[in-house]
Amino acid sequence: MTRRNKNRPNYNYDRYEPPNSRMQTPKSPGKSPFNVAKVAIFASIFILGIVVGIAINFGSLSNNPASIESRFQIERQAPNPELCQQFGASAIVSDIRVFLTLNPFSIFLSQPVMQPGCVLRQNNWSILEQQKLVSNEQVRDCKRRMNTFGYTGVLEGSPKIDCIYQNDAAGNLFLKEPGAASGRRESDNF
Repeated sequence: MTRRNKNRPNYNYDRYEPPNSRMQTPKSPGKSPFNVAKVAIFASIFILGIVVGIAINFGSLSNNPASIESRFQIERQAPNPELCQQFGASAIVSDIRVFLTLNPFSIFLSQPVMQPGCVLRQNNWSILEQQKLVSNEQVRDCKRRMNTFGYTGVLEGSPKIDCIYQNDAAGNLFLKEPGAASGRRESDNF
């Protein structure tokens, strides 16, 4: 029989294990670094930041009338805004004159004039015909070329109405990814 040393504690380990594994004591479950109070504080700061950011963004829309910061401002400034949104699309109209000289060959541009306008869908031209703002001949000419009408100024006053051509071939170059080919075709109806 072998004697056990009463002074020596009884360790349950394999004597062939490395000493590091014998010395480790089991870990007791500790506290999480994120308690409920900290998470609530961080969440409330995050939500407050979003609310303040939205408030600043919407508050700045009406402060500077010289800048247009959203499409909603463009839609509000369009002539006959309710009619334009229902039967067409609001637009920014740029009037510019181009002077071309041939000898010597040169191009001159006038200062552009920016103003709000509206583009009507082809199936809504009757609005202009009912108010006698365009003649049947103008409608036939514009329809024959697959164009549509756009105008500036309110319809009740003396609007400037033009037969305009939709050209989407270039597309919005701000949305184009670098290196991608521009393969959009021209649209023939609005």
